[in-house]
Amino acid sequence: MVFKYALKQGYIISNPATLVTMPKRRDNWQRDPNKFWTKQQLIHFFSYIDPVEDAEKYTLFRVLAYTGIRRGECLALTWQDINFKQATLSVNKSIAQGTGGKQIIQPPKTNTGKRIIPLDDITLGHLKHWRHAQQRLYLMMGYNTMHPGQLIFANTKNGMKSLNTPGKWLHAIIDDKPDEFPRITIHKLRHTHATLLFEAGASIKEVQDRLGDADVDTVMNVYAHVSNEQRRNTTDKLTRFMES
Repeated sequence: MVFKYALKQGYIISNPATLVTMPKRRDNWQRDPNKFWTKQQLIHFFSYIDPVEDAEKYTLFRVLAYTGIRRGECLALTWQDINFKQATLSVNKSIAQGTGGKQIIQPPKTNTGKRIIPLDDITLGHLKHWRHAQQRLYLMMGYNTMHPGQLIFANTKNGMKSLNTPGKWLHAIIDDKPDEFPRITIHKLRHTHATLLFEAGASIKEVQDRLGDADVDTVMNVYAHVSNEQRRNTTDKLTRFMES
């Protein structure tokens, strides 16, 4: 862009950037078999978290897995972002790493990042339970969490949780269970959500809208991992068609 501007202003007579041959990007994500969990693995994962004793942890993972929002978007959620009557979650901000490692809250990078996500009844129920539990717990620590701007997932000082916390919670559960769970990161819960949406029959546009991604190519190239069950269903569809 600098060279284009210089060329337009007459500072240079040619744009040297046009002579550069960009290397072709290799999409290695397709070679990674552990980009997501299956439906059974996700359900099994939640069996290791007590929804009452570990209400905050259970609710955080439930929101991540059942809405597909990003880690930073989840940790930036406040109670005013949850509409309990309409059963929706509003994504309108995200926590990011700022200068000097300080965490900051910023708006989504694109307009499509701002979105309203419908919530299922079970997720909504866990949010209600955690809200009441948070009020009691934080009141004992001297904090009033009744205001609408209260963070849903806060640290012990009622401030922003570290972006590393969800990952630490995740690995504390799965790292000693390699035979039960493929090792994934927090972001791969988002991959899991997208893949399960496709398995459930959601369209590309529906998944794109829910994830807040700017273009369909991003959804298809990054999130549309085809599971073994989907491959089998594709084969069965062809067989039924040929035999009908």
